[in-house]
Amino acid sequence: MMTISKSRAAKLGALVATALLATGAAPARKPAAKPAPTTANWAATVTITADGSHLLGNPRAATRVTEFVSYTCPHCAHFTKESDAPLRQGMVAKGQVALTITNLLRNPIDLTIAMLTTCGDPKRFVVRHNAFLATQDIWMAKLNTIGEDRQKLWYQGDIQARMRTIAADFDFYSMVAPWGVTHAKADQCINDKAAFAKLEQQQKTVQAVGANSTPSFVLDGKLLDAHDWAGLSQALSAKQAAQRKGSI
Repeated sequence: MMTISKSRAAKLGALVATALLATGAAPARKPAAKPAPTTANWAATVTITADGSHLLGNPRAATRVTEFVSYTCPHCAHFTKESDAPLRQGMVAKGQVALTITNLLRNPIDLTIAMLTTCGDPKRFVVRHNAFLATQDIWMAKLNTIGEDRQKLWYQGDIQARMRTIAADFDFYSMVAPWGVTHAKADQCINDKAAFAKLEQQQKTVQAVGANSTPSFVLDGKLLDAHDWAGLSQALSAKQAAQRKGSI
């Protein structure tokens, strides 16, 4: 579990009938229309929320989970690896749970990756999101080879220039290239002030719910005292049990 101070969170917070016409004659009876088929795989459905977060699955699911994630948090990478099959590919795909992924920014590296994961088709967000977390140990290892003088550039001057420096230092440009994101396109996304404003809104969401560590979870509007898949899974099981009991 990665924890940030309230002052740090606040600072980061400074940084979307048909009418039937009568004919006079009784219309011929038609067979009852079949119900519209349900989405086969809700995990492929992505909705952008008002603050720019990504909601995966059925927006009307009975159970709603928000995950607050930091891309430089090793616990977040572990959570994604451990939970992806049962949660996203399981409960979310079946339409039982709607999962919203919201950024909790702890440093400018988080910010840079957050801007790049929103770069491209929203339906492919999960691919980009999971890829950065799955390879976290590889690109984070480069931190040991980047000198202090270079790292100072991440915290000085124009924010977009700082993110471009980070993308170059960690070779994120090469990482996003297989997704059809050229160097120029990546820079365009990094320079997207509207996307940056959405991330600022997400930090306000973080503060509003009181999340100060990663990963953190909100289940149906309640911030959980759980920071891993074991804890979230237990809360989800209890929620589903209560729903089944209520339907009897």
